[in-house]
Amino acid sequence: MLKWKSFALALIVAILPAALARSAELKPATLQEWNEYVHKSTISADKSKTFLWIDESADRQARVQHGEVLVAPVIGRGTQSVQDGLIHDWIGGVFIPGASVQDVRAVLNAYDHYKDIYKPVVTDSKAIPCDGVDQSFSMVWKRHVMFVTAAMQARYLAHEATIDQRHGYSIVDAIEIQQIENYGHRNERALPPDTGNGFIWRIRSIVNYEERDGGLYLQIEAIALTRGIPSSIEWMVRPVVGRLSIDSLTATLGQTRDAVIKRSASKHTDGVNEPPTPMALMSARR
Repeated sequence: MLKWKSFALALIVAILPAALARSAELKPATLQEWNEYVHKSTISADKSKTFLWIDESADRQARVQHGEVLVAPVIGRGTQSVQDGLIHDWIGGVFIPGASVQDVRAVLNAYDHYKDIYKPVVTDSKAIPCDGVDQSFSMVWKRHVMFVTAAMQARYLAHEATIDQRHGYSIVDAIEIQQIENYGHRNERALPPDTGNGFIWRIRSIVNYEERDGGLYLQIEAIALTRGIPSSIEWMVRPVVGRLSIDSLTATLGQTRDAVIKRSASKHTDGVNEPPTPMALMSARR
C-alpha cells in the first residue's frame, strides 16, 4: 500500500504541474453554472431550520466547545464538476470562549490587518473607500497549489447584516480576481481577470456568528470556482484537492479565532469600551 501511494504521488508530481501550466480562461457557460449554484445555495440557506451548521448535531456542538475546529463538505466530497470547471463548497465552525459579536466584527472588518491575521498566505491587504452600506477591500495572496505556486490579487465586496444583538452574518464576494504572473520578480504582472491558469476564478464566503454559551460560535462556508481537473488524473487529484480545502478552511477559522481571542483579551485588559460599529447603529435605528 505504501509503495502504491508513493507511486500515485509521483504521478501527481510529474503530471499535474504541466497540466496546470496550460492557460484556462473562464468560459460563459462555466460562469453561468457558477451563478446558478450560488443562487441555489442562497435559497437553501434561507430555508435552513438552523442558523448555524454546528447546531444540526449535538456531537458538533460538543466538539467545537472542546476547542476543535470542524470542517466538512457541503456537497458530496466537497467538489462538483461543471462545464470546464470545478465548484468547491466547504463549511466549518469553531467556538471562541469569552468572545462577543463586537469582537468578531472588529476582526472581520480589519481589512488593513488581514495581511497580519492571515499570514503567510495573505501578503497584502487594504480597505477600499466605498459608498453605501457595503464595504470593499483588496488582498494579495500566495500559496502552493498542487506543487505549483499561485499568486492572486483580488477585490472583494462585503455585505454585513445584523439580525439582533447576538446574531449576525457577512457575505463576501470576490468581484475581480487576477493571477499574478512571475510573482516576487521584477517582471511580475497582473493578468486580465478570468485569464491565466484558472487556479481560482470566483470566491464567495458566508460567515455566520452567534454569541451564546459564554462565547461566540463562528461559522464559515467557502465556495469557490476553479478550472476543472484533467480527467486522466482526476481520480488521483480529487482527494488532494479536498485535503487542500480542509487545510485552508481550518487555518482560516483557527487564525480568525486567534485574532478574536487576542482582541477580546486586550479589550478587557485595557478596560476600553469601544463605540458601536456603524452597522450596529443602523440596526438600532430600525
